[in-house]
Amino acid sequence: MEEVEVAPPRAHEVRVRIICTSLCHTDVTFWRMKEFPAMFPSILGHEAIGVVESVGDHVQEVAVGDTVVPVFLPQCGECDDCLSARSNICSALPYRPGGMPRDGTTRFSLAATGEAVHSFLCVSSFAEYTVVDVAHLVKLDVVGPASLPPEKACLLSCGVTTGVGAAWKAAAVEPGSTVAVFGLGAVGLAVAQGARMRGAKRIIGVDLNPDKFEIGKKMGITDFVNPNDVAEKTVSEVIREMTGGEGADYCFECIGSVSVMAEAFQSSRSGWGKTVVLGVDGSAAPISVPSFDIMRGRSVTGSLFGGIKPKDDIPMLAQKYLDKELELDEFITHQMGFHEINRAFDLLTQGKCIRCIIWMDYGAKENGA
Repeated sequence: MEEVEVAPPRAHEVRVRIICTSLCHTDVTFWRMKEFPAMFPSILGHEAIGVVESVGDHVQEVAVGDTVVPVFLPQCGECDDCLSARSNICSALPYRPGGMPRDGTTRFSLAATGEAVHSFLCVSSFAEYTVVDVAHLVKLDVVGPASLPPEKACLLSCGVTTGVGAAWKAAAVEPGSTVAVFGLGAVGLAVAQGARMRGAKRIIGVDLNPDKFEIGKKMGITDFVNPNDVAEKTVSEVIREMTGGEGADYCFECIGSVSVMAEAFQSSRSGWGKTVVLGVDGSAAPISVPSFDIMRGRSVTGSLFGGIKPKDDIPMLAQKYLDKELELDEFITHQMGFHEINRAFDLLTQGKCIRCIIWMDYGAKENGA
């Protein structure tokens, strides 16, 4: 643990006291990077919930004491992309690695030396306090012990929203369709849940961990394929056999491997098969797909945050949880205090958890505060 100073918010910025945060594989991907866009020293973390501690000039949509969810993807609400239903990539505030979106500077510094500490994905939630641009904040009015518990709301900050959104928006899964999900971590399981909510009749889960099938069934997985158990066949061959030789209508890659992206594409059917890439590949390697298959109607698309517009859609997802239409409880496999964050990283990298909630004040959580 290091003690850092968190500067006051500047114009359009908000200082947030983090209640709890959770680990995502994207944090691990950047942690392991040796070169740009990873920047060190840095405070990782981007899936969280907190309370507004102070606000800078020109901040009107949130006030001190409001409960907020920080998100890595901004929504200014005014640019062409934010105003269009075709995109959720805000063009007014492009991503600036290591700093705030408007000026590229950081609000963190080491308390002992004054050395600057970089921000991560405009959130940096592995700290008791952080500063976030208001375009990266979603206000939630339904959080509380009797309504939406903070640890459940935390999940809407990234992984679950990405997966559900991918099924709803990026793919727009149609009722009665067949879906294949590659990688049954939090994002993949959320894709399965979103596809089930959209009316998919068959959802095939692909994962090396056989333990994922049981929780997968709770999220909508109907069939399970373990690549270690397919003998000499490829996963795409197995999926085509399972679908009468056609392939899946929709395929989702939720791992971040270019080879799995290509395999997912080959698992889609000709005519209208759609592959959605959600995994983050740290090497930024190119994907190779045959042009002939593209000509025969298959398509591949990428998606950040599942196509979700944070300020518009996250409150709706929160309400769906309250209406018992969206499952969040099953994603949380571990909860612990901030001082145990290294153990949480071990659990994630060893594939022993789906989402681990890190409480800044675990004692307060235990007492129900």
